[in-house]
Amino acid sequence: MDSEFLLHIAAELNNLAVIRRFIQEKAEALQVDSDTISDVALAVDEVVNNIIVHGYHNQGGMIEVVVMRRQDRLVVSLRDQAPVFDPTALPAPDINLPLEKRPLGGMGVYLVMELMDKVSYRVPDHGGNELTLEKRIASKN
Repeated sequence: MDSEFLLHIAAELNNLAVIRRFIQEKAEALQVDSDTISDVALAVDEVVNNIIVHGYHNQGGMIEVVVMRRQDRLVVSLRDQAPVFDPTALPAPDINLPLEKRPLGGMGVYLVMELMDKVSYRVPDHGGNELTLEKRIASKN
């Protein structure tokens, strides 16, 4: 089943719930298990928050969310027109450091990388950013 669903939405924090609901509903329609949906929704929530706060600096813009199933994977692509930024190039934080010695930030991207099976980034031909998150769908045995 290779279906694709698309949402264009304003990059505003109050739209996080709308995006989360879109992911949930479309993934359910694609017959994805609830654990996979939860992981992907949490990762998308973190990425979209970062796009809004750090990419657009809360100044508005648009986000495109694409949800699809590719064989045994749930795939979500997030596209924006914020300044180019590749979160996959960030170094992993040292999670062994005591909390008081850790720098602020960076844990959200780390969480996304840990939750997803694959995270890839590219700059589309028209500019901006595209981050694609992939999670293997749990088999029903």
